[in-house]
Amino acid sequence: MLHYEISGKGRETLVLLHGFMENLEIWDDMIPYLSEDFQLVKVDLAGFGKSAPIAEIQTMELFADEIKKLTDHLEINKFHLLGHSMGGYISLAFAEKYPEILKSFTLFFSTYFEDDDEKKNIREKSLRLIEENYKAYANAGIPNFFGPEARRTLKNKIQLAKEIAYTANVDGVLASQKGMKDRPNRKSVLEQFDGTILLIEGRFDNAVNAVKTIAELPERDNIKAYLLDCGHNGQWEKPSICAEIINAELLDEE
Repeated sequence: MLHYEISGKGRETLVLLHGFMENLEIWDDMIPYLSEDFQLVKVDLAGFGKSAPIAEIQTMELFADEIKKLTDHLEINKFHLLGHSMGGYISLAFAEKYPEILKSFTLFFSTYFEDDDEKKNIREKSLRLIEENYKAYANAGIPNFFGPEARRTLKNKIQLAKEIAYTANVDGVLASQKGMKDRPNRKSVLEQFDGTILLIEGRFDNAVNAVKTIAELPERDNIKAYLLDCGHNGQWEKPSICAEIINAELLDEE
């Protein structure tokens, strides 16, 4: 079973999925700003934090199945799912497989596009670097996930992101990189899902083409997108603004 933490007793459940080289700690800055109407379920994905890896290639579908096992165990039904980066890819796979139990899903600095050939080559090359010296790989890559302003002013958060990355299981990191490389385009999920679809993206995101992601969204009334002046890590760069958007878009007024 995946490791998880639950906080709050709100009327709506929001399940939070972290991204690559992360764990459930990434949400700590944002949680104080999230509405008390949420019960929050933070999850350590397989191979990260306190959750063990589960396969040599951890596909997004496999991750989704593990989340389903967890929510079944917790007897959670009809919930909101939010995923950062790789967590967004998993959220899409979950929405494709189990749409009937989701009220909404949020792509949080993530995209529905598959990797292009260049990105696949980068992921393939990174496998060797991770095997040779994972800590050096994390140290070199993580600062690039923050926007230009954040790289100047949030050095403590960059260091925190590195320290969180160090806790990952290297086999889990490799398995997840392989799974991301092979994931399909899931624009069709956005075209078919009937619940709320929310996108929060960063204008200076070096990991996701935010402008293209928003520009090519299906024209449907249930999709809302926001483009913020930050990089890939809105949970650290713009925590209060991100939480405000989530509160406004996911909670029905009663």
